[in-house]
This record gives sequence, C-alpha cells and structure tokens, in this order.
Amino acid sequence: MSTPTSPSRAPSELIDLLEREALQRGQFTLASGKQASYYLDCRRITLHPQGAPLIGNCMLNVIQSTASETGVMPQAVGGMAIGADPITASVVTTAGLQDLPLYGFMVRKEPKGHGTGRQVEGPVEPGQKVVIVEDVITSGGSALQAVEAARTFGLEVLYVLAIIDRLAGGQEAFARQGLELKTLTTIRDFGIEPE
Repeated sequence: MSTPTSPSRAPSELIDLLEREALQRGQFTLASGKQASYYLDCRRITLHPQGAPLIGNCMLNVIQSTASETGVMPQAVGGMAIGADPITASVVTTAGLQDLPLYGFMVRKEPKGHGTGRQVEGPVEPGQKVVIVEDVITSGGSALQAVEAARTFGLEVLYVLAIIDRLAGGQEAFARQGLELKTLTTIRDFGIEPE
C-alpha cells in the first residue's frame, strides 16, 4: 500500500543546490508531451561535485531508515541507464565508505545484442532484493521500465527512491504495481504546486 510522499528528506543544502542548479522556469515540453512552466535537470546535480555526495548520503539514509523499520536491507540499487547511473554510483560509493555491502546495477533500455545479452548489468543475481533509483518522477514511466526489467531478471524490487517527485501521478502508478515511491523532495519544496 502506498502512502503519501513524505515531507522532504533532504537537507536544506540539497534543496538550495537543486533550486540554484537544476530548476529552470519557462515553458518546456516534457517527455510525456505535456507542457510545463518549469523543468528540473537533475543531471546538473547528480554530476555536481557537491550534489553527488549529498544525494548519495540522503538516499543511503532513506535506505537505512527504511531497513530499520522493515528489517529488510536491499542488496543493490540501480535504475534505468543513463539517468540513474550517477545516482547509483553516488549511493554505492557512499555505502562503500561506510563498509556496507550495497551493490549497484544498471538497466539498459533494451538487452544488448552481443555478449551475455543482458538488460540488467552489474553484480546482481536473481532473488536479490533491490531498490530502483531515479532522478525526477513525473508519470513514473522510466522507473517503471526499470522495475519491469529488474523483475524479469528475477530481482525483488522493494520500492522506488527518487530525488524529486513532480506530483504528477507517479506515486499512483507505482502503487498500482504494489510499490511505494519514496522521494527526497517534491516540487512543493520549491514553492511549486502540481499543474
């Protein structure tokens, strides 16, 4: 059962950095084709020297807090290439600095046509529990593709963890798949209401 997206789990430092570096105001066409009065380019944060460690720490805190509540620690985190790759790297690096055995994986948009032909790449095995990571959630489409590929591979997806929720139906889309969406921030942290 999905619960409402929690209040911000991000320190003001990350919110300030997102507002300064990632948030753009104007008229934009989203991947869904919808028009929006703002755009969030989280790559400007996930690939930023201060943003990457902040995201790694914040996400690892959510993962550890959730594991304390549920008694289940995931064995890996990952998501759809290429947007989720720097997030995965930040979380895995942060975990490594704390001697936590949390691995990373990436999901290709489609299986490669050579080598092992895998769509899910990295040191993961069927049966492992994982968290799907993402930057911005709008409808949830990209993360849902990652969920489907991970499940097809045999991974057990515990939940989806994103940097920011645009509050545009993603949470409900995950709930229909039996998954909770956890986010560090929502657009309301920037004074923006859903359109």
